Amino acid sequence: MRLVTPGDSAPASVNKYLLPHENQVITVRRHPAVLMVPVGLVLGGLIVAGVAVNTVGAVIMWIWWGWLALLAWFVWRVAEWSVDYFVITNQRMLLTTGILTRKVAMMPLAKVTDMSFKRSITGRMLGYGEFVLESAGQDQALTNVDYLPYPEQLYLEVCEMIFPNKNPDD
Repeated sequence: MRLVTPGDSAPASVNKYLLPHENQVITVRRHPAVLMVPVGLVLGGLIVAGVAVNTVGAVIMWIWWGWLALLAWFVWRVAEWSVDYFVITNQRMLLTTGILTRKVAMMPLAKVTDMSFKRSITGRMLGYGEFVLESAGQDQALTNVDYLPYPEQLYLEVCEMIFPNKNPDD
């Protein structure tokens, strides 16, 4: 199952990092589970602020300013998540991250010597996993990619690209 069909195009924020002769095969955003901790902190902060306002009336303004700062941090994390992509082309893997400071980590498919994926219990329940990539004796910019959706499908697709069938008759 292809996660991005050949007619689809990568987002503009990713497309500018593709070479003219590259064809995108898979483009996915990280799983929304990456936002679990920020959501929990914002909701927990709201509850704490609500309780604190009822018990400590003198510093109400500071409590709400603190919660608004926490909310602003949450909005920033959501904005970061919305522009982070994991892209697999016919020649390499790319992980684009960041809003103000854009980081593009890349590994050529030909350099990948081993690939595995991990799934925690939470990952199995929510549907995400982590890829662990290794290359021949070199440190690469792209070694771990966490919070990937559809990890089994992605794993099979990438393995097929890295280790193609040498015998097309099989």
